[in-house]
Amino acid sequence: MRRSSTDESAYRRSPSPERKGSGTARGGGGGGAFFGLHASPGPKAAQARYASPKGSKYVVFYLDLSFIFLLELKRCGMARGCLQGVKYLMFAFNLLFWLGGCGVLGVGIWLAATQGNFATLSSSFPSLSAANLLIATGTFVMAIGFVGCIGAIKENKCLLLTFFVMLLLVFLLEVTIAVLFLAYTDQIDRYAQQDLKKGLHLYGTQGNVGLTNAWSIIQTDFRCCGVSNYTDWFEVYNATRVPDSCCLEFSESCGLHAPGTWWKAPCYETVKVWLQENLLAVGIFGLCTALVQILGLTFAMTMYCQVLKADTYCA
Repeated sequence: MRRSSTDESAYRRSPSPERKGSGTARGGGGGGAFFGLHASPGPKAAQARYASPKGSKYVVFYLDLSFIFLLELKRCGMARGCLQGVKYLMFAFNLLFWLGGCGVLGVGIWLAATQGNFATLSSSFPSLSAANLLIATGTFVMAIGFVGCIGAIKENKCLLLTFFVMLLLVFLLEVTIAVLFLAYTDQIDRYAQQDLKKGLHLYGTQGNVGLTNAWSIIQTDFRCCGVSNYTDWFEVYNATRVPDSCCLEFSESCGLHAPGTWWKAPCYETVKVWLQENLLAVGIFGLCTALVQILGLTFAMTMYCQVLKADTYCA
């Protein structure tokens, strides 16, 4: 009787009916050889049995890596989506910011070209006119808006951080000026009245068209005369006379007439009362300006963090 080889595979097909019969005849009793084949695996079967757990470990490891990779892709996709949303919002915000700066600059240039140094009332700061202030403000706003637009569309961390720092400096400067103004209101009032009275001596002189026009408009529109009262003009003319813009009814050389034909209200107090009456509008304007700046700071820092995160995790 031939023995089965021990090198055969453990997973052997069931014997055919002919072989089954012959096996039964050989085994002499039915199935001893059949059961022996499956009960006694060879060396390769033992190797396959012990190699199977090791292969499953590799499969689990690869599945874990694939799952982590998919999670990273999903997270990078969500980060990229958030970055795109913030990017377009910041670009639209800075585009409006830049357009606003263009408008302010245009108004300042128009005033400078048509009205000279319009609204120059201070003799200590002759360049501090409405036209120059508008030109400087418009130029600065345009520069900030341009840096923000380029930084947003290019997703440039350096430009975004530059935009944030510039806007933050402007915001802090405005807050500092507001706090100082509220803390030193009385001192500012006294200094402003003294400086305005000095500026009256430049009225009607050569090269001071802006100051002359500004005082004429203020006295006509607010129906006032002089800084404290109409006698402020007596020191300017060395005579009992006032500019024609102080007259109740305007006419040529009406300032030479009697004081009964002039406005009596002081211009400084009149303008101050008008500002106090419109304090709500001034406060709303200041609050809107502050909110716009805070919104710009938030957009800039959010996009900077998103770009930094995208570069860190999705590089």
